[in-house]
Amino acid sequence: MSEPRKILVTSALPYANGSIHLGHMLEYIQTDMWVRFQKHRGNQCIYVCADDAHGSAIMLRAEKEGITPEQLIANVQAEHSADFADFLVDFDNFHSTHAEENRELSSQIYLKLRDAGHIATRSITQYFDPEKKMFLADRFIKGTCPKCGTEDQYGDNCEKCGATYAPTDLKDPKSAISGATPVLKDSQHFFFKLPDFQQMLQTWTRSGTLQDAVANKIAEWLDAGLQQWDISRDAPYFGFEIPDEPGKYFYVWLDAPIGYMASFKNLCNRTPELDFDAFWGKDSTAELYHFIGKDIVNFHALFWPAMLEGAGYRKPTGINVHGYLTVNGQKMSKSRGTFIKARTYLDHLSPEYLRYYYAAKLGRGVDDLDLNLEDFVQKVNSDLVGKVVNIASRCAGFINKGNAGVMVDTNAAPELTDAFLAAAPSIADAYEARDFARAMREIMGLADRANAWIADKAPWSLNKQEGKQDEVQAICATGVNLFRQLVIFLKPVLPLLAADAEAFLNVAPLTWNDHATLLSNHQLNEFKPLMTRIDPVKVQAMTDASKEDLTASQTDTGEAAPAGNGELAKDPLSPEIEFDTFAAVDLRVALIVKAEHVEGTDKLLRLTLDIGDETRNVFSGIKSAYPDPSKLDGRLTMMIANLKPRKMKFGISEGMVMAAGPGGEEIYLLSPDSGAKPGQRIK
Repeated sequence: MSEPRKILVTSALPYANGSIHLGHMLEYIQTDMWVRFQKHRGNQCIYVCADDAHGSAIMLRAEKEGITPEQLIANVQAEHSADFADFLVDFDNFHSTHAEENRELSSQIYLKLRDAGHIATRSITQYFDPEKKMFLADRFIKGTCPKCGTEDQYGDNCEKCGATYAPTDLKDPKSAISGATPVLKDSQHFFFKLPDFQQMLQTWTRSGTLQDAVANKIAEWLDAGLQQWDISRDAPYFGFEIPDEPGKYFYVWLDAPIGYMASFKNLCNRTPELDFDAFWGKDSTAELYHFIGKDIVNFHALFWPAMLEGAGYRKPTGINVHGYLTVNGQKMSKSRGTFIKARTYLDHLSPEYLRYYYAAKLGRGVDDLDLNLEDFVQKVNSDLVGKVVNIASRCAGFINKGNAGVMVDTNAAPELTDAFLAAAPSIADAYEARDFARAMREIMGLADRANAWIADKAPWSLNKQEGKQDEVQAICATGVNLFRQLVIFLKPVLPLLAADAEAFLNVAPLTWNDHATLLSNHQLNEFKPLMTRIDPVKVQAMTDASKEDLTASQTDTGEAAPAGNGELAKDPLSPEIEFDTFAAVDLRVALIVKAEHVEGTDKLLRLTLDIGDETRNVFSGIKSAYPDPSKLDGRLTMMIANLKPRKMKFGISEGMVMAAGPGGEEIYLLSPDSGAKPGQRIK
C-alpha cells in the first residue's frame, strides 16, 4: 500500500461583512466533500479557512453600527462559524485575516518582495472626500456619465450606456459616503511588479494546475501583458500598516490569500506534530489545493503564485474553480425568495439534502450550477430515501424479528456484491477528480441494482411461505451488506447519514477500505428511520422566509407596500445590502401636483409628481387609504427617482413613492420635514 498523501486544502475566504448564503455554500460543501473523501481514504488532509476581515467596507459598516471593526468581525465570525458547522463543513481551523500570524506573514512576504526589487512606488492622483478625510475607491464615487449624461453613475462605468472611464472623467462627482464633492489629491502608492513573473506564470498556468477553460482565460491576460498591481491604501483603512510606511496599509487582496498561510500557521502553533515549512516551504512535497469561484481567478492564478514565487514559498498544486449558483434557472432573487441565507435554509431543512443535491450536480468544470427547487425535492426523495435508505428499511425488520437482529453468514448475491466491489475504483477516481456528479450517478446505479435484486427476491413474500425463512435471512443479510457498501461510498457527502447507519450496523466509523469486506454473523442494532422525505411545504416556507420584507420591495402596482402586520422585519438588517447598493438609491422630495383615480382598478392612484426639473407619472396602490385623492394635491412626499420605469396596462410608472403602514385604510405616505423643496435629494 502506498504512503498516505499529505494534503493542505483551502476554500476562498468569506468576507466578514455579511451572512453566508447558499451560493457561498456551494464552494464550502464542495471542498468539504473532497477533504472528507481524502480522510476517508486514509490520507492526511488538512482543511483551513478564515474570515476575510479587512477593507473600507468593513470599516464603514462598523462606523455605521457604532461599533469597532474588531467587534463587527468577531460577531460575523461567530455567525459564519455556526453556519459552517451546521452544514457539516469540518474545518481543521477557521481563523481570521485580522490575526497576528497574518500580520507577521504579510509583512514578511512584502519585505522579501521589496528587498528582491519586486515593489515599485509612484504618486497617483485620486479623488479625496474632504468631509470623511479619506481617498475614495471607484465604487464610492458617483456622478454624471461623461458619455451619455446619465446621472448617479459609479466611478468606473455607466450602467446606462456601458461606457468605461476613469473616475476623474465623471461630471459633477460626489462621494457616495458623505455626499461631499471630492477633490483631487496626490498620494504615494506601492505596486507589486507582476510583469517580473510573466514567464513563470506562462509556464505554471499551463502545467495542469488549472482547468483548461481557466488556463485559456488566464492566457488572454498574459498575452495582453501584465500590469503592476497597486497593493497599498491610504489611512483611514482597516487592515495592516505597511512596514516602514506610516499611514499606508496593505490592500485587502494582498493579505487575504496570505490568510491561508496564517490559518495553517495558527493551527501549527497549536499542533506540535504539524510543520509549517513541510507544507509551505519551497521544497515542500505536500499537495496544496485552493477551491475558489470563477470571479476571483485573477487573484489566485496570477497575483498569488507570483507573490509566493517572489517571496520564496511553494506554489499551489492545483486551483479548483467552480461556477456560480442559480436558483430555478435564474440569479438568486430576494423578491422571489431564492436569495437564501444558510441559516434560513437550516431553519427548515436538513443540511444533507443540499449536500447531496450539490454533489449530484457538481462536475469538474466551471459551469454554473442550478438549484431547481422542484428537482431538488424529487431527486433527494427518490435517490436517498427511495433508493439508499429503502434497502435497509426493507431488510432490517426481517433480520430483527426472524433472527434476533443477527446477520447470517451467507452471501446470496455473489455477482452483485462483486459488482459493488469492482465499482469502488471508478467511484474513487470520480471523487478524486472532483467529478461528484459522476460518483453519485455510479453509486445510485448500484442502489438501483440492489433494489431490483431485492424486489425480484421479494423476501416479504417468501417470509409468508413455510420453510423459506433461511432464504429470507440470506437475502436480507446480503441487502444490509449492500446498503453498508453504499454508505461507505456516500460518507464524504452524507456524514450524518453515515453516522446513523454506523449506529444501526453496530460498527466502528467506516473507512473507504471497509468496502472490501462483508459483515457476517454480525449483531445489528434496532433500525430507526435514517432519513425522511423532503416536504415541499418546508421548501415553500424557506422561500417565503427569504423574501424581503414588503416595506423594502416593490409590489405589482409599483409602490412600496406596507408590512403585512404593521411591524418591521424581525431582523432589520436582513437581507443585508452593500453600502454602494444603498447609495445607488436616488431618494427625492416630490410635490404631488395632481392625484386621481385610475379607471379599471380599485387599488391605484395616478400621481403627477414635480421633482424640480421635471414631472413624473407614478402609479401607487394607496387608494384604500385616500378615497378622495384630491386631498393629496399640493402635498410633499418622497420618491425613488432612479427606479427603472415600469410599463403597466394603465401607462408607465416612472418611480415609486414611499409609504408605510399595515395596509387597508392605514397606509401613510411618507413626507419630508417642513422647508423641503421639490427635487431636493434626501441624503
